[in-house]
Amino acid sequence: MTDHQDDRRPHMTLSMIVRNEEQRYLRQALETHRPWIDRAVIIDDGSTDGTVAMCREILQDIPLLLVENSTPRFADEVSLRKQQWEATISTNPEWILNLDADEIVTSDFGVIRDQLLSGEEDAIYFRLFDMWSETSYREDQYWQAHAYYRPFLIRYRPEWDYEWKETPQHCGRFPLTIQHFSYACHAPRVKHYGWAREEDRIRKVERYQALDPDARYGWKEQYESILDPEPRLLPWLE
Repeated sequence: MTDHQDDRRPHMTLSMIVRNEEQRYLRQALETHRPWIDRAVIIDDGSTDGTVAMCREILQDIPLLLVENSTPRFADEVSLRKQQWEATISTNPEWILNLDADEIVTSDFGVIRDQLLSGEEDAIYFRLFDMWSETSYREDQYWQAHAYYRPFLIRYRPEWDYEWKETPQHCGRFPLTIQHFSYACHAPRVKHYGWAREEDRIRKVERYQALDPDARYGWKEQYESILDPEPRLLPWLE
């Protein structure tokens, strides 16, 4: 019996979008989450490195739907998120854990996984910490995502009609409809490594300058703060 084949536990599908993640945090993310999932649905948005092979390697023996986009769609995030959603629900999931390739849930989730998924709530909310290095996260007036809980895990309700925030950037990982789901906030945290390396911060600034130059979909001051030379950092504590 492999590590995902236990019919006694609630069934969970990992849903993820990846693009050129081979040298970033994908291996750590998949290896961390693998013991908790029963299926994976991954949209590869035009990778030119070994990302697809890495997904297949790490998730071997786990049912995997891997869709490869020949033309990247990241410039229109809502289109990409809709594609991710449709591919995921096509597998008739019970629970959907929606994570980016640079997001890693803390290990305490594994301890309470079945308890959380056996509750009555249809959405599970965690806090996300924007890591500014391997050991520190950022906290200031522009960076305080960790002060709030947000949905990462939902029970799929096929009887609902799902609507999206129709913006090309910052549209959200789930349809807006899930805001009406019953939910609970829990202690496991999500470490977001998307800002942890200087080269990634520079790349994101360039991306926002190209795709959202007038900050129509984001926060202008936050965009401008990304490359602050001395940001306020706090140590990550397990």
